[in-house]
Amino acid sequence: MPETEAPDLLAALTARLGTAHVLTAQDDLAPHLVETRGLYRGQALAVVRPADTQEVAFVVRACAEAGIPVVAQGGNTGLVGGGVPEGGIVLSLTRLAAVRAVDATGATITVEAGVTLSDVQAAADAHGMLFPLSLASEGSCRIGGNLATNAGGTAVLAYGNARDLVLGLEVVLADGRVWNGLKALRKDNAGYDLKHLFVGSEGTLGIITAAVLKLFPKPLSRAVGFVGLASPRAALTLFADLRRAAGADLTAFEVIPPFGLEIVLRHAVGAQKPLAGDHGSYALVEISTTRPGANAVAEMEAALADAVEAGLVEDATLGASEAQNRALWALRENLSEVQRREGGSIKHDVSVPLGRLPDFLERATAACEAAMPGLRVCAFGHYGDGNIHFNLSQPVGMDKAAFLAEWGRFNRIVHDIVSDLDGSIAAEHGIGLIKRDELGHYGDPVGLDLMRRLKAALDPHDILNPGKVLPGTHAAPDAAG
Repeated sequence: MPETEAPDLLAALTARLGTAHVLTAQDDLAPHLVETRGLYRGQALAVVRPADTQEVAFVVRACAEAGIPVVAQGGNTGLVGGGVPEGGIVLSLTRLAAVRAVDATGATITVEAGVTLSDVQAAADAHGMLFPLSLASEGSCRIGGNLATNAGGTAVLAYGNARDLVLGLEVVLADGRVWNGLKALRKDNAGYDLKHLFVGSEGTLGIITAAVLKLFPKPLSRAVGFVGLASPRAALTLFADLRRAAGADLTAFEVIPPFGLEIVLRHAVGAQKPLAGDHGSYALVEISTTRPGANAVAEMEAALADAVEAGLVEDATLGASEAQNRALWALRENLSEVQRREGGSIKHDVSVPLGRLPDFLERATAACEAAMPGLRVCAFGHYGDGNIHFNLSQPVGMDKAAFLAEWGRFNRIVHDIVSDLDGSIAAEHGIGLIKRDELGHYGDPVGLDLMRRLKAALDPHDILNPGKVLPGTHAAPDAAG
């Protein structure tokens, strides 16, 4: 980094943004140097907080001219090190927080990158519409980061990933130019679909400053069920049966292992056991409908009654109110958080073809348990779209640091099985730093070459979030723990 350029750069940024929005004190920098998991600790010259797209463009252009990198951050809720700076400027987008327009007729909402996901949802709701992207961090994550990482969440089965919810983007490029692709069109074949270059690129190709997003009718009736089954294989059969019976009304299908339910009941405040007995696998199922007069509860009851009669479902309960629906959902939503209470957790965010989910779970569980006696597998997640969070909790009493030091060994065990089943080592959290070298190991060589060519074309001086996603570009920061 050309440090001789830094004072001039900071002076120029301060002159444009004001001293209140160019932060250099260590206490101000600290929250921006570590992500949620605390696996990596970075460094930065400053955190800058532009107020609008033109100020973002000014910052990027000034950094490009100085040869100093820029790392965009929203809510800094990432999980793979993608927002950890390796020097340079952290560009915080939190002040770009305007909802620019809501079009209920066209079913679109136009928002700036710094709007929290919960505020996007609320703005849609105020106009009688639904924005379906839903994450545990939705109160603090920002829509720009959701798009930059192609966030998934619990509604992918019905509505798709973040990528599927985007109609148009506004993006600041590596040279400071602004691409205005904010069109609310459902059909537009005028050349390459450029927006998809930036969604999921983790800020390495451009910085998203605004987006036009799809809205949907709000469900008029919803049913949530918690189901006990013999095994993950039975869960897959139930999913296929419910999909045939409910069609598009099946809006969520999440699977929880016995160990996962056990630790939620042990650590989550107010959690209550939903079923009387114990089962080999659990599914949280949601059916919702936008059709006037349709009854999601009756639809769920009929479908589960058939499954019980067929011997597929061992036990089930349905929420009798919205409060009970939320309580059932909390059993799933609290799962990631309570794992911390069980010590170290080695995490894998993977996907495999739906029909191979049981094979993956059986093979990966057996291999990991054989590799470390006492290890506790916590494999849960979005069964309906093939995404499993295959997490490994440390053996009881083992030193946490010693356990986390085995992360690379378990990556190879788990990811080899994922690769053998034609899956992906990164389902919804992205690549960032933690999976960058894994992408180099498992990625298609031609695909990696195309990615490098795109990076070189759009960011020839490697200004935007350098060292992330693409293998072999930079060393990762030191692990923080």
